[in-house]
Amino acid sequence: MRVIVVGAGVIGLTCAVRLAESGYEVAVLARDLPLETTSSVAGAIWGPYLAEPADRVAKWAKASYDEFTKLAEREPSVQLRHGRELLVERTPDPVWADVLPDLTRVASPPTGFADGWAFTAPVVEMPQYLPSLVKRLENAGGTLTRAALSGLPSSADLVVNCTGLGARLTAGDPTVTPVRGQVLSVAQCGLSEWLIADRADATTFVIPRSNDVIVGGTSEPGDWNLAADPSVSTAILERAAVLVPQLRKATVLRARVGLRPHRPSVRCELVDKVIHCYGHGGSGVTLSWGCADEVLALTNEL
Repeated sequence: MRVIVVGAGVIGLTCAVRLAESGYEVAVLARDLPLETTSSVAGAIWGPYLAEPADRVAKWAKASYDEFTKLAEREPSVQLRHGRELLVERTPDPVWADVLPDLTRVASPPTGFADGWAFTAPVVEMPQYLPSLVKRLENAGGTLTRAALSGLPSSADLVVNCTGLGARLTAGDPTVTPVRGQVLSVAQCGLSEWLIADRADATTFVIPRSNDVIVGGTSEPGDWNLAADPSVSTAILERAAVLVPQLRKATVLRARVGLRPHRPSVRCELVDKVIHCYGHGGSGVTLSWGCADEVLALTNEL
């Protein structure tokens, strides 16, 4: 059975790997190669964000958490790191709390915060992880080709549509809209634990990686601008440095922008001979393996 996967972000590549390693003949076609996609910009810490519906998201997130935990044992680009998520109000445990074996409440949140959780989460270093997915795909006999498509191809037994924002065209779906996110990469300054601080006006996150730290961010619905704004970068770093003072002396390496593909609900369904899998918002990494498992199950049904 020949399958064409359209899109080479983390969702497309993960679906392609699952299918190829399960014996399907898989070709990935994409306008943007992996390191050119929104996925390559992501801070990529596990945790559902801007994705609905809650029940399906929790199921997909758990499957991905389990897979990343296994990958962390052999894949250098996946690391399990402890950290804290700070909240301005007392908040019930999230629906995905049972996924985390070490989730605890933050005993004494810093000034300005009333609650928080501490837990261990997978952190995925996308500049290395995406190429590792391509290698797995190729080792399983799959291919990746750059192709500018005006629509979904019709030359395969099955097409898997993982085009993110491109689904506005490939699926004729105007409900997929961008949520702009700007982040900074700064030189490693001795950080090992991540931090997320949720406020109504902005979410600040500090995500250490092996050789740098991703600091963010912004969440701007409907904004298609891919150019980084220097004044926004300054504001992000100032917010983060209040919580993590080590950042005050960190060297800024670069600023990048990604457009999260938001949709009122993630679409993962079979229609005729097309499996649509898009609209993951800010949760592409978090839901990737769970959605790939569902895509494989739908493919097996055929």
